Amino acid sequence: MTIAPAPAVIAPGSDCTAAFRAAYDNRYTWDPGFGGYSGRCVWEQGDQRAEGRFQVGADLKAQVEGIDTEEIHKAVASQLWEVAIHRVRRSFEQTHGENTFTAGDTDAVGTEVIVGGKNAGDRYRIKDDVVTMVHRHIHGTVVTIFTESTTDTGRGYLSRSYTSQYADPATGAARGGLSRFTDTFVPLAGDGPWVLSERVVESEAFGDTPAGRQVFRFEDLQPLG
Repeated sequence: MTIAPAPAVIAPGSDCTAAFRAAYDNRYTWDPGFGGYSGRCVWEQGDQRAEGRFQVGADLKAQVEGIDTEEIHKAVASQLWEVAIHRVRRSFEQTHGENTFTAGDTDAVGTEVIVGGKNAGDRYRIKDDVVTMVHRHIHGTVVTIFTESTTDTGRGYLSRSYTSQYADPATGAARGGLSRFTDTFVPLAGDGPWVLSERVVESEAFGDTPAGRQVFRFEDLQPLG
């Protein structure tokens, strides 16, 4: 099946569902038969370091062992869970069936996609079948993510470098400092599902919270079963 490329510029005010669907379907997701994987996890921040073992099951639940510091244990497990939850394959209809999509302006980041319906108030930008910006309301806050570079798996793209900022939905005031992520993905066993091997998180200072840099590494990666 051949999918015609989206036009370079979509007229503002027009229905851009097809173009947004093409970008949505171009995201890399795991096959439904994903069986899970395991390996060694390493966390570093400044001169601090912790190491343990982890497992992500077929149910996408992450288990981390060998890291006793609760805050670090939680941080490592959180990264694994966050990556796994974004690899779940859900059809466009399942995720966005109750939404409408209208084109806004087009800038260097991409064409704005204005959401109506169930998730009214959310916005995206798309460019070359990639979702380059996400602006979503989640649990009483707004998160805005800009994707700056991607990894091409041959079966869809993964975000490689991106920024994330939380804000107050009413005032737009920042809630926390800007975070910059750099992700490295590798295919399990050479051609298996692509999984995270390293994530670097650099956070800007905000209020009483100083700037920080955390490195999460996942090594000796093996499929389960």
